[in-house]
Amino acid sequence: MFGMNKSLPKFCDLKGKVAVVTGAAKGMGRADSLKLAGAGAKVVLCDIDVAGCQLVADEIKKMRGEAIVVKCDISKKADIDSVVAETLKKFTKIDILVNNAGIYPSEPFLQMSEANFAKVIDVNLKGSFMMAQACAKEMVKQKSGSIINIASIAAIKGFPGLSHYCASKGGMVMMSKVMAVELAGLGIRVNVVDPGAIDTPGTHTMEMKAEDKQAMVGGVPMKRWGTAEEIANAVLFLASDESSYMTGSVMVVDGGWIAG
Repeated sequence: MFGMNKSLPKFCDLKGKVAVVTGAAKGMGRADSLKLAGAGAKVVLCDIDVAGCQLVADEIKKMRGEAIVVKCDISKKADIDSVVAETLKKFTKIDILVNNAGIYPSEPFLQMSEANFAKVIDVNLKGSFMMAQACAKEMVKQKSGSIINIASIAAIKGFPGLSHYCASKGGMVMMSKVMAVELAGLGIRVNVVDPGAIDTPGTHTMEMKAEDKQAMVGGVPMKRWGTAEEIANAVLFLASDESSYMTGSVMVVDGGWIAG
């Protein structure tokens, strides 16, 4: 599914590019990593789950691609600095960043603790900010780069039990727009992907009843869960030169959920 595809359109050719992907061990991060590698990019797999990343790296190597694994908790600046240092040591540059890492523990607004709210903001928003800033400082040196921040339709639609998550993703969207404006003159593009209901290991562990999950998908006009690869297709487009006149854009991939 994710192997080297000789029939890929020319714009999907990422040969010579270096991509950093956070939350790369599973789900959308795994799919993004395999998709970018399949298009020829060298991939830096970042996650707190090193073993999971190594499995993804093994898949990429079977595709005759190239990848390295760097342990990273994106809420810690020291880990982010390590990612950048290891990337430059191995590949000398950074062309693409996919800010995918995120957490979404459900908790009612009235019961939510300050600590839990802060943890989600630290990982989803502050962590993405620090990673984007660190990578952008390297992209500036070559006057080119593409940053893709993975937000959520939770940035524009409220979900019970996810006040911290919705706040973090809404913040990510507006942060991305400011980044796009400030970095455009430096050759760096910044765009957002807003996934809807995507079938990933994370959604299987969500603290929701089975009937509630089914009802959620029932509100999607296409009447199904999206796949991680469908998100990866959007990421590949935004990483490629085919989207060269796009920056500050929000690409919603949700089966029509918001439209409905």
